[in-house]
Amino acid sequence: MIIVCQRLLKNTKISGITLFPFILLREKDYRQNRILINHEKIHIRQQMELLIIPFYIWYLSEYYIKYLKYKNPHLAYRNISFEREAYDNDQNLDYLKKRKFWSFINYL
Repeated sequence: MIIVCQRLLKNTKISGITLFPFILLREKDYRQNRILINHEKIHIRQQMELLIIPFYIWYLSEYYIKYLKYKNPHLAYRNISFEREAYDNDQNLDYLKKRKFWSFINYL
């Protein structure tokens, strides 16, 4: 389910965020951004595969490990395996049709 949260995401750089089972978007027009929506749907699939709560634990753990490595929040974020998979495949709108189970492992 896609929800526009202009107030919640107003003063952030975040265009969209997935909090299972919701995709939260900063702007109403982003609903038409197929690449952004595909990116967030990839995260939905990742979250389902890891049964949601373990996904968030893994995501945050990996972020902090990468932050200690790079000393840069943006670099840490972009190098999380879940984000690497989503960014590498968000332009392929058929990706989720052929994606294998736990494909994010290939991005560790």
